[in-house]
Amino acid sequence: MSGQLPTSPVARNANVSSEQNTLVSVTTSGRVQARQIDGQRFTITLAYPPMTRSEFAPIKAFLMKQRSRLNTFTVVPPTIKDALGTASGTPNGTASAGDTSITLGGSGTGTLKAGDYIKFANHDKVYMVVDDQSDISTGTLTIEPPLRTAVSSTDITYDDIPFTVRLRNDIQEFSIGTTNLYQYELDVIESL
Repeated sequence: MSGQLPTSPVARNANVSSEQNTLVSVTTSGRVQARQIDGQRFTITLAYPPMTRSEFAPIKAFLMKQRSRLNTFTVVPPTIKDALGTASGTPNGTASAGDTSITLGGSGTGTLKAGDYIKFANHDKVYMVVDDQSDISTGTLTIEPPLRTAVSSTDITYDDIPFTVRLRNDIQEFSIGTTNLYQYELDVIESL
């Protein structure tokens, strides 16, 4: 991994998508068979406001260091960086690989809301809370996708979630308008 995407200037828009490949077969009688063939990943598109050359230079230099899709890095999407709930403290969770229900513990207080993103201390993968949780120190937390690896009293991060990503393609291009301002969008995909 080669660092974190520069946080200045801040992207004006972040489009976060969930990508989960599913094979679907429909017979002529209407019967549907579906199965998923690989793990879920988030994709992120960051759209930057018009920038001067000096504002854009650190971003372009950082991306050049990635050597196209070779290296991974972290990015905290600005529009979803804070949890919707009132969580504070240090909650933790315990569950087996493949589980979507996490047994909560630790010293956290407050809530997590459906749609909040979380990350476990021993994971590169980011997960989404899919049901409101009224007390992050007890009970269970329901997430998607299923855990890739087990967690055992592992700390949960709920604010400033760093997504581990790589560039989505090998070509990175920008445009310069007649006002000498740079226009740039960045497409990345979660690296698992």
